[in-house]
Amino acid sequence: MSDRSDTGELVDWRTKGVWWPGEPVAAADFAARRDRLFDGPFTWPLLVLRESALARNTAALADFTRRHGLLFAPHGKTSMAPALLDRQLAAGAWGITVATANQALVVHRFGVRRILLANELLEPGVIRWAADEGAADPDFEFLFYVDSPEGVAALAEGLGGAGGDRPPGVLIERGVPGGRTGARTREEVLELARAVEAVTGRPIAGVAGYEGPLSGADGVRAFLRDLHADAAALAAASPRGEAGPPVVTVGGSAWFDLVAEEFGGARDVVPILRSGAYIGHDDGLYRRVTPYNRLPEGGEALTGALEVWARIVSAPEEGLAIAGMGRRDAGYDQDLPVARVLRRPGGATVPAEGVTVRRFDDQHAYLDVPPELGVRPGDLMSFGISHPCTTFDRWRSIPVVDDADTVVDVVATYF
Repeated sequence: MSDRSDTGELVDWRTKGVWWPGEPVAAADFAARRDRLFDGPFTWPLLVLRESALARNTAALADFTRRHGLLFAPHGKTSMAPALLDRQLAAGAWGITVATANQALVVHRFGVRRILLANELLEPGVIRWAADEGAADPDFEFLFYVDSPEGVAALAEGLGGAGGDRPPGVLIERGVPGGRTGARTREEVLELARAVEAVTGRPIAGVAGYEGPLSGADGVRAFLRDLHADAAALAAASPRGEAGPPVVTVGGSAWFDLVAEEFGGARDVVPILRSGAYIGHDDGLYRRVTPYNRLPEGGEALTGALEVWARIVSAPEEGLAIAGMGRRDAGYDQDLPVARVLRRPGGATVPAEGVTVRRFDDQHAYLDVPPELGVRPGDLMSFGISHPCTTFDRWRSIPVVDDADTVVDVVATYF
């Protein structure tokens, strides 16, 4: 993977949450100082990653996919952090999933050799780049989606100017009525596959889908079985020879248990799971919907690794406190943050029981607080978040802390 010493990341006056008015310092050197979170050069709000939770979450999905016979290409859009991609690949991930061509270029720059672009790609220049990279590097693999004749036309234009004979792999995406992308019928899937094979001169890579929009287990199972039948129809329609079984790739973070039930250990397809939010998990959306709530391991198998620490800046009315944290600091697209811990200026901590984030401004959070908790200006409060994807992208550099609140690393993001 990446040589992180070459990223050139610095901690300086631009680093959000760090008070560093002096000369810039390399992020690795900053981490090597082993500053304590509450008496180091930090200002508030500050997003941190908890090392123990990162390690736990990474191991949990690596073990799950290994036990169930699934390949794993975790979604890199969650963090866009090469240090975290390193962890996922070192734990056994087959490759990395991305959502855009730019994200594909970023993760390739950091050494990822297998990239699954879980989206339609209609830029011939990007397709040409992928073909050229495949021609130059026999270990490079690039898969992307097609769901329309226009996608096939972009593929033909891109390959028309590509060198070598290793075109990127194409997955026909299957969608659901009223959903987002993806062909809606098996007939469309087979028609698009024939058109792609006419362009590339080789069997289609497989099929793809996203079960996240479906509301219940029965609907998810039916969709997964449709995908399996699509793959069987593709295999029957075109001899695959050395191409092997078709890929079936599915999976967000809410139904990977059903993906394992339907595809785990399958020999007629190559199943690739794409869950991504698990790496940071959360205290909101994914804590509610994680499959571990249904699995024997239990709902604590994953732990929220993201914490936003904010200063209480005002307590202007009884029952109301204002924290210096807002829309620029934490995601709020699914739920507002969840109060975790209250820390007094002297260092004493108590659970933030009964505290609710009522609403957000750009830089302020309105908190309903029990009067008996005695929340005052100068206190610090930590918050868990809901939907990690929309919090990671608000921070370019994120300190990683151990359970003694000592900084042990700095993770850089590339959104």
